[in-house]
Amino acid sequence: GVADGTLKDASYDDFKDEGTPPKTFSSTGGWVGITDKYWMAAVVPPQNTNFDGSYLATPYGSTKAYEANYRLGARTAAPGGGTVQVVHHLFAGAKVVDTLRHYERTLGIARFDLAIDWGWFLIITQPLFWVLDQFYKLLGNFGLAILLLTVAVKFVTFPIANASAKTMAKMKKVQPEQEKIKERFKDDPVKQQQAIMELYKREKVNPLTGCVPQLLVIPVFFSLYKVFFVTIEMRQAPFYGWIHDLAAPDPTSIINLFGLLPFHPPSFIPAFLSIGIWPILMGITQWVQTKLNPAPADPIQARMFGLMPIMFTFMFATFPAGLVIYYTWNNLLGIAQQWYIMSRQGVEVHLFKNLRLDRLIGRLKGSAKPAAGE
Repeated sequence: GVADGTLKDASYDDFKDEGTPPKTFSSTGGWVGITDKYWMAAVVPPQNTNFDGSYLATPYGSTKAYEANYRLGARTAAPGGGTVQVVHHLFAGAKVVDTLRHYERTLGIARFDLAIDWGWFLIITQPLFWVLDQFYKLLGNFGLAILLLTVAVKFVTFPIANASAKTMAKMKKVQPEQEKIKERFKDDPVKQQQAIMELYKREKVNPLTGCVPQLLVIPVFFSLYKVFFVTIEMRQAPFYGWIHDLAAPDPTSIINLFGLLPFHPPSFIPAFLSIGIWPILMGITQWVQTKLNPAPADPIQARMFGLMPIMFTFMFATFPAGLVIYYTWNNLLGIAQQWYIMSRQGVEVHLFKNLRLDRLIGRLKGSAKPAAGE
């Protein structure tokens, strides 16, 4: 519910103990209800009248009955046929954003859109959904809207991401010299660090600049997760191919070779082991992106960075397909941007070498027998 423009929520866990007193509040304007992810039943008092709201749980046989209610002040009808009229509203149905906001505008219901769990980053989540919804109305497909949203987010964050990419390119360029410094002062960590800092200063490299975009990624990630997970507009929204519900995980599975084998994975197999095609594509693009960046100086840290694409592949296997598609496309745009900037900075980009495929190609060439006359 909402009281005085502020969200007032309660969970079932708040009343797990016997005898827990009701959670009460007072407000002029607002509403109370019971909701899950997609559906809600709510009662709305007159918005210009003070009401007392409460959430409570009472015994009901072997379980409990949960209640959200409000009570208005007493009304007095004049004797001799006097009447009193009070208008209440009841909402029961799907939490479609446009529908909630329509009632919010036409009936003056305070913050009725907070019936949707927008999460901690409300200030980011709601604008992201609005942009995504506008793109959907333009393109007629939420999957295409996600791709266009990715480009829009890249465009907005381009100045910061561009500065970070330039820093990464410079660090990649000075990495050979940095390795020489490590070898020269391998027995003196203090001089080694001083020499590296002098190298950074001479080449105008600031490693912290490369970390700034990560501060933007975290709130955007959680906001997009909320958009895909809690808005009913995304429920059963199809993309192309095998994705018929962008709010659900990728239905394909490596266990049955993505549908080539005629059986469905057993239900007892954890979802994160049933890795679909899109999470694998996301993991591959993230791996390519890490190979274009300079390797961390610390071997343990470098090993951790090398394992992150694998960890993210398993983690994203359980995430909504729409979010996985977003990050796969975002990685591809990042790879193109990094490659372009590295080329502009004079850094040689050998993709086969960066991905360590040059060794495999060399072995294949070496195993091939020359033809006559070659």
